[in-house]
Amino acid sequence: MTIHKEGYTSIALCILFIFVLNAVVNFLLPETVWFRWIIYILSFALFVIILQFFRNPYIEVLKNEEHVICPADGKVVVIEETEETEYLKDRRIQVSVFMSPINVHVNRNPISGIVKYFKYHPGKFLVAWHPKSSTENERTTVVIENKQGVSVLFRQIAGALARRIVCYSQEGQTAEQGEEFGFIKFGSRVDVFLPLGTEIKVGLGEVVKGGITVLAHLKK
Repeated sequence: MTIHKEGYTSIALCILFIFVLNAVVNFLLPETVWFRWIIYILSFALFVIILQFFRNPYIEVLKNEEHVICPADGKVVVIEETEETEYLKDRRIQVSVFMSPINVHVNRNPISGIVKYFKYHPGKFLVAWHPKSSTENERTTVVIENKQGVSVLFRQIAGALARRIVCYSQEGQTAEQGEEFGFIKFGSRVDVFLPLGTEIKVGLGEVVKGGITVLAHLKK
């Protein structure tokens, strides 16, 4: 278990806040022992929460060209046929994974291939399960095309708490299945758009693991 690099600044700010808070309480209320202990306990709890949010556990990715692996930890909240209007401009099967604040927030490539498209969209911060969050929230869109010419589009979508999306993908680069492509801070959602006829291997409400759970099986 390691701490993700995106967490270094947040953890440092958390430690600074805790240090200042406890110093002020000790200075202003030196005789109120019970209150000081409450602050100590709350400070420790805050530090543990921030620390666990940025955890980056080691996982073993079993690569398979016919599989689409889950890009994030969380729960499947959408499985439906829809129109993808940004890049692919065709009918697709959308599978969405909601990430709560207690999930690991590392995002991983669902397939291997070449990054054909990347775009960052500024936007709102609606709750991640809102129907319009896919098109109105701050988000990034990435498209990877595999060796067979099959394209999979996926989006990082900010939520009400997630105020920073980090994406490392760049057009033209080679993407490896299960490799990190980004990180979303403090809860959000990832949408995956798959070709019609793809065999979906998860169900609504299912808890999934990024880089481990097989989301779907691509047709040959």
